[in-house]
Amino acid sequence: MKKIYWHLPGFCYFYKMNTRLIGLLRKNPEMFYDGYDIGSVYGTFPGAIWNGGRAVFGVMSNRDISRVLETYNSMNVPVRFTWTNSLIEEKHLNDTYCNLIMKLADNGRNQVLVNRQVLEDYLRDTYKSVSKETSGNTGTVPKGDDSGFAFISSTTKRLTDIEAVKKELSGDYLLVVLDYDLNCDEEVLKSLEPYADRIEILVDEICYPYCPKRKDHYADEALMQLTFDKDTRYECTNKMTRPSFAEAMKRPHFISNELLPAYIDRGYRNFKIVGRGLPQDMVLESYLYYLVKEKYREEVKKILVS
Repeated sequence: MKKIYWHLPGFCYFYKMNTRLIGLLRKNPEMFYDGYDIGSVYGTFPGAIWNGGRAVFGVMSNRDISRVLETYNSMNVPVRFTWTNSLIEEKHLNDTYCNLIMKLADNGRNQVLVNRQVLEDYLRDTYKSVSKETSGNTGTVPKGDDSGFAFISSTTKRLTDIEAVKKELSGDYLLVVLDYDLNCDEEVLKSLEPYADRIEILVDEICYPYCPKRKDHYADEALMQLTFDKDTRYECTNKMTRPSFAEAMKRPHFISNELLPAYIDRGYRNFKIVGRGLPQDMVLESYLYYLVKEKYREEVKKILVS
């Protein structure tokens, strides 16, 4: 039986909950759905200007960065950086803090999400790339020769054309994250079946389908990250009063537990849970729903939030 890999949000912000979940999965796999494993934890360290998607402010010390990386890697879980700031220019490439993070993480076990060619080229030139051929299409990266990163094409590129997605898959990416508007598009899913084990699907995105403002929102978050100006937060016209998993379940691109077996049968085995910038209780609910067998959910919940 092939493993199914889940990619969890907020490796820093949800550090306590994530590490407890991974530890429990390793110790008590019977509590979780069969064949499930953690493929990566994604996000950023606070204050990194290369970060995109959701602005995260603050700063962390060299020692604390190393501790977080070592904790996840010791559990054989890659840390995946969301280096998807859509406004990055060449002048931003020598940022001391971001390069420090990359140097500390450069052990052959970690990953980078990219959407901006100038930054991707710099990272590939500066830090050796672990190719999809050597890393395997499993959602995890082996030790290799103790250096290099696996590169992943971000959903923030908004590739909504089948041929554009296929072209991306011809590149040196471990995985390509599908635009969630395509989650339930039968024509797309059928066409991409030959590449299914290199496609990652975001199962519970809270945003509205086919939102014309999504790229504007990404750009606004990118600007906030670059300027450290959290007081100019983007006001989405479709924004919920408070994000909730119940609302996410109403979206047409939501993939339920009942639908998941059909995706798995077709070869899709990398699934991503949303959560960056969202309330922890919503993220916890999604973890329990997707990963934990129903009879163990209350028990696991108590462990994760204690």
